[in-house]
Amino acid sequence: MSRNVVAERYALALYKIAKEQNQVNKWEEELRVVRRSVKDNPDLLSLFSSPNLTILQKKNVAKEVFAKLSPTVVNTILLLIDKNRHNHLVDVANAFIDYANQDNGVAEATVYSVRALTASETEAISATFAAKVGRRSLNIENIVDSDLLGGIKVQIGNRIFDGSLRGQLDRLARTLTT
Repeated sequence: MSRNVVAERYALALYKIAKEQNQVNKWEEELRVVRRSVKDNPDLLSLFSSPNLTILQKKNVAKEVFAKLSPTVVNTILLLIDKNRHNHLVDVANAFIDYANQDNGVAEATVYSVRALTASETEAISATFAAKVGRRSLNIENIVDSDLLGGIKVQIGNRIFDGSLRGQLDRLARTLTT
């Protein structure tokens, strides 16, 4: 995965401030909200890119949308809008979360399963796969995918652990055709 240098700089600066103020966990959760908001509402970035709105109008929209967040997080968003770097918003959030995860020994994981995982299943997967990637635990996002037929597929960064029935059938088909 290529790194966004601009986003890394903003995220590192914000992370250093968060550490100084002992706000890393709080701001991490807030940046997860920002990331989810932008991903769920792609029109938001389009609005920030619109030539029909002034910078002040764009900043007012951001203040309204992210009103419940910490002032420093909101000010970072406003700075990105000010510098016409709003398109880096998700990358800044991702980089900040990466910094927090590195310090806490946590990794982000996506688990694909046929049905929603229970809390105990999530904990078991976290314990098993965290050790495989040298971390203490995993932040798991569970995605229900009925195409798997059974089992799970775990993605941690660029590593994929495929224990799904669909994956096993695909591997068997490749073996039989070669």
